[in-house]
Amino acid sequence: MDFSDENLISKKQLLEKYSISYGALYRWKRKGLIPEDWFIKKSTATGQETFFPKDLITERVEMIIEKKEDILLDELAEKISGEEENREKIVIDTVFGEKTFFLKDIRSVKFVDKNGNIKNIGIGEE
Repeated sequence: MDFSDENLISKKQLLEKYSISYGALYRWKRKGLIPEDWFIKKSTATGQETFFPKDLITERVEMIIEKKEDILLDELAEKISGEEENREKIVIDTVFGEKTFFLKDIRSVKFVDKNGNIKNIGIGEE
């Protein structure tokens, strides 16, 4: 995922906005409620901080908070996992590992040649 800074929210901002603890956030991560690749490490003036794709994480945290009183977190994680498994996706396998992107999350895919020429491959919105 590649997000510009204005599309990110810091971990500190997220925890403050929703009055959730550090422990709760990482428990949700361990249970699979928040995908690992949403945790984006970035260098800042004060060191390294964790950021999240703002729209994705706020929607997910609001859903977890809303549903955690009615359903066990493990059941919620299974439901989310099942929904994500049935979504269309692109899997890119490189020498650095495999990365999965869900089609509904992709804005565009571009090929950039060695001369800097850009060609839209046609997946996602332009």
